Amino acid sequence: MIAETVCSAVSVAGLGIAAVTAYRKRFLSAARIAAYSLVPIGLVMTGVVGWLADTAFSPTAWAGFVVLGGAWVLFMITRAVERRGGGTRKERKAAKAAAERDAVAPAASAPSLGQASRPAQPAARPTAQPAAQPRRSEGSGDDFSDIEAILKKHGI
Repeated sequence: MIAETVCSAVSVAGLGIAAVTAYRKRFLSAARIAAYSLVPIGLVMTGVVGWLADTAFSPTAWAGFVVLGGAWVLFMITRAVERRGGGTRKERKAAKAAAERDAVAPAASAPSLGQASRPAQPAARPTAQPAAQPRRSEGSGDDFSDIEAILKKHGI
């Protein structure tokens, strides 16, 4: 009974503040204040306040909240362990074996700037080119071996 009275008083006070705000020509703020002030009376009318008052003084309800909290904590711990550990023992062994098999040699991370990357001497340019063929720069060619080596190194 007292909870309903307090909620009604809060709503009436909020509506009064909204009326003063609207009098000062701040209608958007007044509408927002009115919306917030109608929430407590709406909760009383739907019965939520009575349910909360009954729940607040019930030891069984508090024990239920403790059980729910424990279940949530247990769930979060298992998720953290699963993400960090990588799953079951068999999955970790399989991942370790795969990592050892697919290990990259230390020299493989060095850039491949050997003989195949650039020609020793640029090819002589023809003086006249047909208009149908696009002009290519000196460094570009059909040799994509460097690109293929990089893609193979990364497993693509």
